[in-house]
Amino acid sequence: MFWTLPTIMTWTRIVAIPLIVGVFYLPLNEPMRNLVATVMFIVFAATDWLDGFLARRLNQTSAFGAFLDPVADKFLVCASLLVLVHLNRADVFVALIIIGREIAISALREWMAQIGAGKSVAVHMIGKVKTVVQMVAIPFLLFDGLLFGVIDTGTWGQWLIWISAVLTVWSMIYYLQKAIPEIRARAK
Repeated sequence: MFWTLPTIMTWTRIVAIPLIVGVFYLPLNEPMRNLVATVMFIVFAATDWLDGFLARRLNQTSAFGAFLDPVADKFLVCASLLVLVHLNRADVFVALIIIGREIAISALREWMAQIGAGKSVAVHMIGKVKTVVQMVAIPFLLFDGLLFGVIDTGTWGQWLIWISAVLTVWSMIYYLQKAIPEIRARAK
């Protein structure tokens, strides 16, 4: 089920990456670039929920879709974080925490799946909360202005991205704790 509607929507998140990055090289004024990148991020991030909903609703779930969905999310978040670091809107330390965790937990899940213990590191609520906070923080930081003339998205984005970094570490610790019994068993 390589070319189902849900899988195509997942692919759009990967295709979105150069488009979002490219916006910042267009000959537009900064507020317009920020707005376009923010809207694009929100639209493409929304496909994460929509593709899962459609896959279940249309009975088009697949192993490939289950693999590609989190990869697309991670690519979109990591690329956006790198843009934000480049624009001095996110601290490099936050980006290292978030990107490093994504690499480490992806590798852990791959290894746990290979040894038949993948369920012990299945997605947990703390990981979902972390993702939601990231998906709110990133568009706030991309917009980097006053929303409705009142909300300073840059300040709120900074707070939220640091909160997501804390949640990122917390979720990594949670998954590592779940994996430790298997790791100990394999080390003997």
